[in-house]
Amino acid sequence: MNIAIVTGASSGMGRQFVLQLSDYVQVDEIWVIARRESALEQLRECVSTPLRVISLDLCDEKSFDTYQALLEQEKPNVKLLVNAAGFGKFGKFQNIPLNEDLRMLDLNCKALVAMTRLTLPYMQAGSHILQLDSLSAFQPVPYITTYGATKSFVLSYSRAIGEELKPEGIRVMAM
Repeated sequence: MNIAIVTGASSGMGRQFVLQLSDYVQVDEIWVIARRESALEQLRECVSTPLRVISLDLCDEKSFDTYQALLEQEKPNVKLLVNAAGFGKFGKFQNIPLNEDLRMLDLNCKALVAMTRLTLPYMQAGSHILQLDSLSAFQPVPYITTYGATKSFVLSYSRAIGEELKPEGIRVMAM
């Protein structure tokens, strides 16, 4: 079974990817991943490609065990992975609660690495990985300090892994 996987699919850029994927990639199913199952379910009436709704909190490391078990059970051919899950808190650095900074690191960096690593064994030549970064990845931006730093990580990680995967025919793009 050929599939696409989109994290952060319940809103924002992730949702937009799901809405437009059918026009750009031929897959049997799109796996949509986010915390809010009801928002994922609402996507069913907006797309023609069958969806598999997977409610996971990617800040919770146990979610990766669930995801890995599903991949092992289904053994799909992943044509496209879109890592769109992420968030930012804006304000003076010292006014952002530490737990929010750490959640940004967990979701914007750790979850992206985990989802990429766990998905790669199910990808072949011609598959693509799209990682959402930000223009803030290119320079320090006051008042979005941690967010910008996480997006710099996404850019650097994506460029490096893209070079490593090039000989295998798997393309990676930070966007």
